[in-house]
Amino acid sequence: MADIVVINDSTLEIFYKKCEKVLEDLEGRELKRSRPDWDDYFLKVALLVAERSTCRRHHIGAVIVKNKRILSTGYNGAAGGAKDCLELGCLKDKMNLASGEFQEKCRAIHAEQNALLQAAIHGVSVEGATIYCTHSPCFVCAKSIANAKIKRFVSFIDYSDTGFIELFKELGIEYVKKPMPSQTISYKP
Repeated sequence: MADIVVINDSTLEIFYKKCEKVLEDLEGRELKRSRPDWDDYFLKVALLVAERSTCRRHHIGAVIVKNKRILSTGYNGAAGGAKDCLELGCLKDKMNLASGEFQEKCRAIHAEQNALLQAAIHGVSVEGATIYCTHSPCFVCAKSIANAKIKRFVSFIDYSDTGFIELFKELGIEYVKKPMPSQTISYKP
């Protein structure tokens, strides 16, 4: 399907004028393209990180950011070097367990946990940082996020576990739910 259709039931000269008008409009639109704000920018990075997920149910990505600088990233998947669900199948599916329940039966480490662990492994302090994640956190991750002194959490998809909300309120961790950012990339080579 075409993005633009020029309908002309007149002369070739009028057709050319219509085409020129369309091109002018397109050029103007290109100049007016909007840059993503910082939240959308880092959420788009989280979407890209999520592509590394080895979970069959959810692809989740997390990015830890402080002062507009990426400190760490993580995605949900099995422990490094361990066989994952892509190789072995989903244990929770085999056991007919719902998402968000019996997390101890899942091979995957959550994206937020992986991002926090990667920062710790590399000696990077995340105190006062923001986590940008495709999904809201489970309660287990929320406790780790709180103890890591994360101050803000931004996501666009609700995870099935909502226990984090009260904990974040109690501890003064700002939670921001945004619409899913555009999945297109505006790039000019």
